[in-house]
Amino acid sequence: MPQSQPDKPLRIALLGYRSQPYGGGQGVYLKYLSKALVEAGHTVDVISGPPYPHLDPRVRLICLPSLDLFVNGLGSLRLHHLKSLSNIIEWCGKLTGGFSEPYTFGRRAVKYLRAHRQDYDLVHDNQSLSYGMLKLQAMGIPLVTTVHHPITSDLRIALNAASRWWERLLIRRWHSFLNMQKRVVKQLHHVVTVSDCSRQDIARDFGLQPAGIDLVYNGIDTAEFRPLADIERRPMRLMATASADAPLKGLSYLLRAYALLLKRYPELELLLVGKPQPGGKTEQLLQALKIDQRVQFVSGISTEQMVAYYAEATIAVVPSVYEGFGLPAGEAMACGVPVVSTDGGALPEVVGDAGLVVAAANVEALVEGISALLEDPQRRAELSVAGRQRILEKFSWEVCARQMTAYYNRVLQHANG
Repeated sequence: MPQSQPDKPLRIALLGYRSQPYGGGQGVYLKYLSKALVEAGHTVDVISGPPYPHLDPRVRLICLPSLDLFVNGLGSLRLHHLKSLSNIIEWCGKLTGGFSEPYTFGRRAVKYLRAHRQDYDLVHDNQSLSYGMLKLQAMGIPLVTTVHHPITSDLRIALNAASRWWERLLIRRWHSFLNMQKRVVKQLHHVVTVSDCSRQDIARDFGLQPAGIDLVYNGIDTAEFRPLADIERRPMRLMATASADAPLKGLSYLLRAYALLLKRYPELELLLVGKPQPGGKTEQLLQALKIDQRVQFVSGISTEQMVAYYAEATIAVVPSVYEGFGLPAGEAMACGVPVVSTDGGALPEVVGDAGLVVAAANVEALVEGISALLEDPQRRAELSVAGRQRILEKFSWEVCARQMTAYYNRVLQHANG
């Protein structure tokens, strides 16, 4: 792993094709990595497509507008949009059920950086893995690419969760951008990932050597995500952060476990940070389990409100089938909440022995793990302290920024060598 060393401040461009933090871990990564790098003394611009990130005031946001069709819809196309080939590609991709944003963002990023290449010492791409990144590399711009985990994992889990042939067809079409990513990643010179599990999975699915992929763990903002002593814990409150309709996040297993736990603990509450699709599979499952009036969903909340919810929780549950890192687990631990986590993906690397780890995609394992902690307040108190300490020592953004800076300098030495 890279070690810290004194070096001059760098001018860094962080790229994100869609970076709003409530949309997933990649937006969180851009928000906090950019802040940590600024605090380490660097100058950082985030170059992003919509939805745009929420950034520290010291970080400059450079917006690369797109059609943003997931918000605006296909009917938002106007005549003046047709002046841009990227817009046409984006619209046609959405029309045919594809996801063209990584590709079109790469085109727009190349156009911007071709005009501003002298403004930066290094460009850091956040998993667009677009053909445009190969163009930047060919232009001689030092380029680093973070791959959080191979989206091939999402594809496999989504296909396994699909019950109809046409659902599988649509899933494969949407994930067709993977063909580009597989070609691009093999030609990139500097790839870094956020866990050893991701490194092994990227190597396997993208045909790379693990030794050729560097590792810098994600961080947790331990100043924001912290225990709040003035908020009293609710004695029977479970909390989870999960994309409600993404099979990867394992919410269906948690909902089934909760329905069983209610028979043993009738007062048990479940608060979910997420928003189910109206009429989608999560809503259908809630109704089938007859728990739709018992589960509370919250979405679009601030970090401060998230931390307050953690302070109220008895246990935080991370039911994911797969995580490339596991930000929800790290954030809960930083808040001093005892964690029950699955062993999906990199979660055991984050949780370690400072939480209770159970088998992924296993309802009974979740039931037994949650029950064990509900019945053992002493164990909950111990995990509360141990979880916070583990994040402070191993997964703070300050540690991440030091290690990433050392990695950047190695890349620059290679470029100038």
